Amino acid sequence: MVKLRAKCVLAGDSTVGKSALVHGFRSESAHFLKNYTLELFIFDSSGKEIFYDMVESQWEHTATICLVYDITNEATFNSCAKWLERARTQAPSSQLAGVLVGNKTDLACRRAVEYTQAQEWAASQGLEYFETSAKEMENCDAPFHSLARAFHHMYEEKLEHIRSIV
Repeated sequence: MVKLRAKCVLAGDSTVGKSALVHGFRSESAHFLKNYTLELFIFDSSGKEIFYDMVESQWEHTATICLVYDITNEATFNSCAKWLERARTQAPSSQLAGVLVGNKTDLACRRAVEYTQAQEWAASQGLEYFETSAKEMENCDAPFHSLARAFHHMYEEKLEHIRSIV
């Protein structure tokens, strides 16, 4: 049995619901084949710049990124470009699986970032887009399952490349 380990950095401004999203995540292992194990090591990064130097090592060798913003706060959405760039500079290869998560859909009446705007930006960056409500525990699993599938796909591609060389 092959055991895969993927480092996932959870990034975004403070108060967007990163920690709450992780708490809402429950893996049932139903989406994965039985002949391997995949573990996501989720690093919940601080959203405050003042702490970046202290937790910089969290960003090293990142395989996956989960960018989170608050759908009621456009500034948190705009910051996602900065967080993504930080992750890409620390990624061990040019491949970095990622998702963009618009959180706090329970506050949709105060929405400041339209679904299509976020979805288009995510697609332009090679990210999959999800909306969640960590408070209501709605759709919290989907971004992490997507990251696991994407990481496994990257692993399979690398394995296939190695087999083609040998």
